[in-house]
Amino acid sequence: MRAGPSLPSPTGQRTASTTTTGVLMLVAELLGSLIGYADEKDGALVHEVHPVRGEEQRIENTGSVAFDFHTENVHHPLRPDFLGLLCLRRDHAGMAATRVASVREAAAHLDPRHVAILRRPEFHSLYPTSFTRGIHGERPASGPHPVLFGADDRLFMRFNSHNTQAVDDAGRAALRALAEALEHVSHDLVLAPGDLVVVDNHVAAHGRAGFTARYDGHDRWLRRCYSLRSVPRWAEEMMARPRVLPSLADIRGVL
Repeated sequence: MRAGPSLPSPTGQRTASTTTTGVLMLVAELLGSLIGYADEKDGALVHEVHPVRGEEQRIENTGSVAFDFHTENVHHPLRPDFLGLLCLRRDHAGMAATRVASVREAAAHLDPRHVAILRRPEFHSLYPTSFTRGIHGERPASGPHPVLFGADDRLFMRFNSHNTQAVDDAGRAALRALAEALEHVSHDLVLAPGDLVVVDNHVAAHGRAGFTARYDGHDRWLRRCYSLRSVPRWAEEMMARPRVLPSLADIRGVL
């Protein structure tokens, strides 16, 4: 598959051809339903993942620093089941990797004591910065949740190394152990234009290697989409726009 050309927009951000949008929509619909979030990027269904000048240090898709392992939208009660990342362009050095790591592989490197702690519903996750651009002051956090859940041989994970927080030293040690185990089993993928990665958001964490942006119109550029297997009926009826999940302010207390 060949990616379409980039086009300048009035905001200075890049846009892409309808061809790549169609590919991502098709993949998302094969896996479930293509969705966006009202609180993130004004509900966009396809996200442009490229560096933005002045946001180099942001731990989100506009930055260029390393982004450690995380599951997507860890704070949200309706987290995507899958995310797709389509490469349109590599970084200049051709070395910036998309990093993935399975909790089911990492579990073999975890002490059972840490697994037991991570199963406790006592962790909190800060809203990611992509959801809080209009919020002043401290970022809000999710209600308490476990980091690991499911059967021992079919573990699932809800974790963000930057945003998931523990209530005590034992929990913090368990989070560090999980991050180290994920690092131990990680796979680094240097995507070429046209490569598409689909991540199971409940089993695999993903991240990004750091790179140097030049802002010359040829920086690293991926496109991202989310897929949810089943959208609850109440969420569909609360949507102001098709496929865009309601804001957390609207659904707080529902889940």
